[in-house]
Parts: sequence; C-alpha cells; structure tokens
Amino acid sequence: MGKTSQGINTMTLVRPDWTRDVSMKVWSKGTDFYLILITAPAREKGQVFLKRYNEMWNWIPSISKMIKIPPSMMSQSWMGSDFTNDDLLKESSIVKDYTHKIIGKDKINEFDCYKIELIPKNNAAVVWGKIILWISQNEFYQLKAEYYDEFGDLINTMYGSEIEKFGNRNLPSKLVMVPADKEGNQTILKSSNIIFNKNIPESFFSQQNMKRVR
Repeated sequence: MGKTSQGINTMTLVRPDWTRDVSMKVWSKGTDFYLILITAPAREKGQVFLKRYNEMWNWIPSISKMIKIPPSMMSQSWMGSDFTNDDLLKESSIVKDYTHKIIGKDKINEFDCYKIELIPKNNAAVVWGKIILWISQNEFYQLKAEYYDEFGDLINTMYGSEIEKFGNRNLPSKLVMVPADKEGNQTILKSSNIIFNKNIPESFFSQQNMKRVR
C-alpha cells in the first residue's frame, strides 16, 4: 500500500497592494494520487483538483463543470499564486524525472546543507530546465529550491522553514515561493494537522468523489 498523507493548508498570496488567503484540505497516496479541496474563500469553496496517475482534473461546482488540465498547463499559475499547477499537483517527480548531482555544501540558518543540482532526464515531461535544492545533511529537510527555465534563467525560489513535528516526522511547515521577476510578490503555504499513513482507498481519488468530498 502506498504511503498516504492528509492535512490542511493555508495559502497566502502577497502582492504589492493586496493579500488573499486560500484554505484547502489535501490528501495524497504515494506519488500517483493527489486531491485538493478548496474550503475558503466562499467564491472558490468546493473547487477540487485531482491528480490520478498522469491525469489532472478540476471540478468547479459553481458551473457544474469537470475540466481536464492538460500537461501543457502544468507550468501555469495555480489559483493565481506563485506556485505552479505542477508544484501543487506533483505531476513531475523530482525522483523519477531528474538526474541528481551534489554540487556543493552550504549553510541555511543553523542547518548544514547539501546543494543538489537536478537536470531533467531525456524525454521527461517536466516544467523546469534545472532545479537546485538545498537539503539539510542530517534531517533531509528541503530548505531552499531554485527553479530555472530551459534557458537557464531563474524563475522562482522557494524557502522552507518553521520545522514542526507531524506524527513521528519533522517537516518544514512553511513554504514561501518568490518569483524572480515580480518585486513584492510571494506566496506563503502553511501546512497543519498533517496525518501520515491513514488508510485512504484509491477510490477516494476519483472524479465521482471530487463532487462529494468535504
């Protein structure tokens, strides 16, 4: 049985002249199944995003419409945030779709980190041309990530912080995504109430359940 997780996320979009919060419940099973239910604000409440194997779907209850998200949309903004559809729905896999090489060591806050370069494998359907990760050497926390396009230009930088204990695991509970070319913009993703390895059947991750999940 694949490892599962479920939890609550609050996403805060920060712009130079406004901020907006989006609340959601999130469920996952292994790397093939992912479901996100928007719980606030009222305008988007009830929207559901599903990843099932290689297919992505979005249920919009206000217009009773099920929309398939094509792979070409993976690099697009998720709900107007600085995270991409791929960041939230995990279409590409940093384990399976990239080669990894340690290119140095660095220190972030009090953590000694490996600096790891990820290059896409041939024919991998990925969003990024290169990713550089900062992973703490002892705890394996992902504390920083830089995302580059196919031309080698830095697009986004993500920072992980506020280590919290969820069950028997310690994880960064706060992720901040900062775009390189939009000054004053960032998106903060805060996780809470994460539960690991609770039994979630594969049938939970279905189009039928998208319409009734609460």
